[in-house]
Amino acid sequence: MRKYIMAMDQGTTSSRCILFDEQGKPASIAQKEFRQIYPKPGWVEHDAMEIWGSQMGVAQEAMHQIGANFHNIKAIGITNQRETTVIWDKITGEPVYNAIVWQCRRTAEFCDSLIKNGMSESFRKKTGLPIDAYFSATKILWILDHVPGARKRAWEGELLFGTIDTWLIWNLTKGRVHATDYSNASRTMLFNINDRVWDPEILNVLKIPQSILPEVKPSCYFFGEADPLLFGGPIPITAAAGDQQAALFGHDCFEAGMAKNTYGTGGFLLMNTGKTPVYSQKGLITTIAWGIDNQVYYALEGSIFVAGAAIQWLRDELKLIEDAKDSEKIAQATEDNNGVYFVPAFVGLGAPYWTPYARGTIVGLTRGANRNHIVRATLESIAYQTYDVVKMMEEEAGIKLSVLKVDGGAAANEFLMQFQSDLIRVPVERPKNTEITALGVANLARLAVEEQGNKEIVNKNQIEKKIFYPVMKPERQECLLKGWNRALRCTLEWAKGENP
Repeated sequence: MRKYIMAMDQGTTSSRCILFDEQGKPASIAQKEFRQIYPKPGWVEHDAMEIWGSQMGVAQEAMHQIGANFHNIKAIGITNQRETTVIWDKITGEPVYNAIVWQCRRTAEFCDSLIKNGMSESFRKKTGLPIDAYFSATKILWILDHVPGARKRAWEGELLFGTIDTWLIWNLTKGRVHATDYSNASRTMLFNINDRVWDPEILNVLKIPQSILPEVKPSCYFFGEADPLLFGGPIPITAAAGDQQAALFGHDCFEAGMAKNTYGTGGFLLMNTGKTPVYSQKGLITTIAWGIDNQVYYALEGSIFVAGAAIQWLRDELKLIEDAKDSEKIAQATEDNNGVYFVPAFVGLGAPYWTPYARGTIVGLTRGANRNHIVRATLESIAYQTYDVVKMMEEEAGIKLSVLKVDGGAAANEFLMQFQSDLIRVPVERPKNTEITALGVANLARLAVEEQGNKEIVNKNQIEKKIFYPVMKPERQECLLKGWNRALRCTLEWAKGENP
């Protein structure tokens, strides 16, 4: 009987499911996009019930594609958009409000007040994170303060909180398991990454009851079984990891100093720093990479809020392209950016700037600028933002990158990958199988159910790769970076005007 690992890959714009065979190759893939809800400028929400429904739908579709049933599925691994916050009724399972998405900036002013009250260093030492609306903590607070009766119900033990992994585990087990893993817990701004507990002092400052928080487990762990009614029989859930940490694992970045960048809705560059956290002084995040058995591994991370989402903006809002793939053809057919630079700060700027009030800026427009230049400038902006994070990470970690491993939807763009290599002046390595995030959590899930409990079982096959080498002349690279920095200064000046 053929056996598979089911990877549930719940992302910001779509729910996906991939069944990996025993050689670690995708046997079937199903995907479904869901609604993006924008109640106000800078606010982003999802319907949590739609997420659950779409995730179950693609799981069943992936099984149906190859005629699999629950007997064929050895284990389920869950990887997810991080920080996105759901609060629901522990009896009915009904969310009390839409999921507040990681991109949402509605709590930026409250975060400013915490910073002004001198809380930054305390939060950073405990959680590894800057105080920012990006993380779950202030999203929880907003729901408790703005949904009638929510705070009272939370303190009375009637409500539960979870990031998307927790929400899926709770629904898969029909409410029997309320849990998360170290990697997702470390993104809430409530979890002490040194002591590995929900931090009582932070909970007290924010007046969040610990009773709503999930149990925290290793990333590779038996969380429970999917209810038999969902798939015709029970299937063990043996892994959970935030999407970026799962991608780091999927790239086999098991040693300190190894790094990857994911070009998804946002851009996320992570470097494994081993069993000791490295605390940044210049805008990077210290996070937990994963937990296996009793060992916890840490990472440095640079989070770019808008990467592939900028290409979607070209398609959906500006109608400059019909398909995301069109951007590659247009950029390759356009000699240069004609002096046009685009800073896609739709929801502020993440690492290394952490400026929530920045907004998207296009500079350098002349009468000769056209659609093609804006499309090319949009792709270039993704690479520029990544360059800034790479340089900061090299400085903070004291390690010069020798290669950058990449994945994510926008990593398929040949122009972008070549331009990225030209900017950072190191090879960019893209695996033939770009399903690295799902592969990472599948490999974590596999570790829990296969006898050989070590990483060799997930690294037994060589993955074909394409490598992009830098070819741009240094003078040209330097000129382009000067233009980018000028555009960035314009964006930061706008942010100053918006900051209350």
